[in-house]
Amino acid sequence: MTDGSSTFTHRLTVRFSDCDAMGHVNHAVYFTYFEQCRFSWWRHLGGAAGIPGATTIIVHADCDYRAPAHVHDELEIRLTLTGIGRTSISIAYQIANLTTGQQLADGHTVNVTVDPVTRVPVPVPEFTRAQLSGRNA
Repeated sequence: MTDGSSTFTHRLTVRFSDCDAMGHVNHAVYFTYFEQCRFSWWRHLGGAAGIPGATTIIVHADCDYRAPAHVHDELEIRLTLTGIGRTSISIAYQIANLTTGQQLADGHTVNVTVDPVTRVPVPVPEFTRAQLSGRNA
């Protein structure tokens, strides 16, 4: 998946509670949508509550908004692994309306692998690197 050729998708329906007084999905909720997709991908890869074989923290997150989503819209979140560094994992996201195909938002997160006790960055374990890139460990 590091070459951008493989994408994981997660679908969801916009809930009323996701929307703000303007009637569209609140900007902060898009980060929750990214998170839902990321956790679904990790479960798909065999992780329980997080990335298989590692503890990570988010050190960077961004989102560019293209068009609004509204209550009951069916959305598809696409996740693409864009890179695995020494201690980091970079992921790109795209959110689209399933009915119209319209691109609603795109974003990016960087996770850093850390020691679970000290929270000091550690190299991405080979097992995790293999799982994320689709190789057998």
